[in-house]
Amino acid sequence: MTTTRRSLLAGSVAAATGAVLGAPAAQAHPRPGNQPKPTVVLVHGAFADASGWNDVATRLIREGYPVLAPANPLRGVAADSAYLASVLATLGGPIVLAAHSYGGIVTTNAAAGNPNVKALVYVAAFAPDQGETLLGLQTTYPGSRLSEAALDFRPYAEGLVDGYIKREFFREVFAGDVPKTTTELMWAGQRPADLRALGEPSGAPAWKTIPSWYLVARNDQVLPAAAQRFMARRAGAQVREVGASHVAMISQPAVTADLIKRAAR
Repeated sequence: MTTTRRSLLAGSVAAATGAVLGAPAAQAHPRPGNQPKPTVVLVHGAFADASGWNDVATRLIREGYPVLAPANPLRGVAADSAYLASVLATLGGPIVLAAHSYGGIVTTNAAAGNPNVKALVYVAAFAPDQGETLLGLQTTYPGSRLSEAALDFRPYAEGLVDGYIKREFFREVFAGDVPKTTTELMWAGQRPADLRALGEPSGAPAWKTIPSWYLVARNDQVLPAAAQRFMARRAGAQVREVGASHVAMISQPAVTADLIKRAAR
């Protein structure tokens, strides 16, 4: 087990243990004035898994933040949001939710009504308003190269289909600033999304009542930077921009971790 993986696991166990014992997980890391550090929950998007947050999680854990990076089921907006909401309900104390890509629509819905969620951080992520869809937001502005031609479609149940990014498109479209050896592994281990999620409308957005931060990836070939800026501005988010591909948390982990820490203050 690598140091990064061990650290991430340790942070996740610490958060879960605090919830099981009925004490706020964040109390394990008190701050000056006896204010607990919030538990940082990292939510991955489609075509990925929680390992994409490893370098960010390592930085946060080293500074005493409890970290939890749950598996996003990728079965649909309502189902995934309900699942994440159930995870959040097990955590005591303040929570900062950080999301990437499709994870943004999940956190936007899952955080609604949870008084423990103190901040939302969007990393090249969808931050929809009520009734909006992933496909609508992705195509409102030009620039996305994640088209039908870039996807493989595989049925997994009667009438249900998963989408995967084709190997020849994966690095160029999804992670152009990540080493090829890394993107080969990312492609091989990618987790697909149920295609129904593309057109499933979002519910009431948590960003209307919870402060938000947004990391805009200027070189994003999946979710155009113009769309990211629009969503960030509409949410009243504090914005930082970085010259990164869609997976900014992988190629720019220090910048991403710094933004999360700002949100956690």
